[in-house]
Amino acid sequence: MSRPRGKKRTKPIVGDKGKEIVENMDENDPVLVMFRSYSSALDEKHDRYERIIKQSRDITIESKRIIFLLHNTNTDIESKKAGIIEEAETRLKALVDTNFSTIANELKNEDSYQYHRAYTAGLQEFIEAYAFCQYIKKEDISNWNVMNQLFQFTNDENEKCSLLFPQYDLVLGLADFTGELMRRSINTLGVGNVKECFKLCNFVRHINTGFLGLMTPGNREISRKAYVLRQSLAKMELVCYNIQIRGSEIPKHMLISVIESSNLDEGEDEGYF
Repeated sequence: MSRPRGKKRTKPIVGDKGKEIVENMDENDPVLVMFRSYSSALDEKHDRYERIIKQSRDITIESKRIIFLLHNTNTDIESKKAGIIEEAETRLKALVDTNFSTIANELKNEDSYQYHRAYTAGLQEFIEAYAFCQYIKKEDISNWNVMNQLFQFTNDENEKCSLLFPQYDLVLGLADFTGELMRRSINTLGVGNVKECFKLCNFVRHINTGFLGLMTPGNREISRKAYVLRQSLAKMELVCYNIQIRGSEIPKHMLISVIESSNLDEGEDEGYF
């Protein structure tokens, strides 16, 4: 009798002959021992993967909170701004010393590329927060070599270990970072800081120039984020345009409504897809 369509067999059907074989199976059989070792290794790998995913989620959540904190630096009170930057740096260092250090120890003597997908989201979010903090503090960001030094650790046994930090993650993190600069550019209009808008726009324009030089055929993730980057840059350039052309006739606090009511053409992809 055939099984009804749509129902899956949940348990293997073992006949009398099969039961007899299972009952008389030698527990020390080399093949059986080998497959049990495979099962144990796979279970250990899956458990490690899940632990790394949990660490990555914690990093993502905390990094988003740090980014939200850094947006509060849009103030003329220097003491408050310095206090926010100091708190952000402390929390970023805590992420490195705890979460990223834990992941590095988990992957010691392991093939890190097999686990990269488990923590890449948290790593990109951290780079976004780290670059945003650096820009607010010194109006510049570090290169890959400097950032890579953050992920070199020494464990309790005084053994050196490092976390795999591909340049691919840096590129994607910086693409997201430009979105925060766009938000900061819009927010500066609320306090009338016109000069900051032009400075932020030029910085994002330089980053976009670098993305235009990337050769990424078939890489949908970089293509998608590069497209979003260009949208953010278009909004920032529109802000600067309205300030430059119509700034004398429109009050600064009303420029935000002009930007929000503008219809940007988001249909062009410039060959990225």
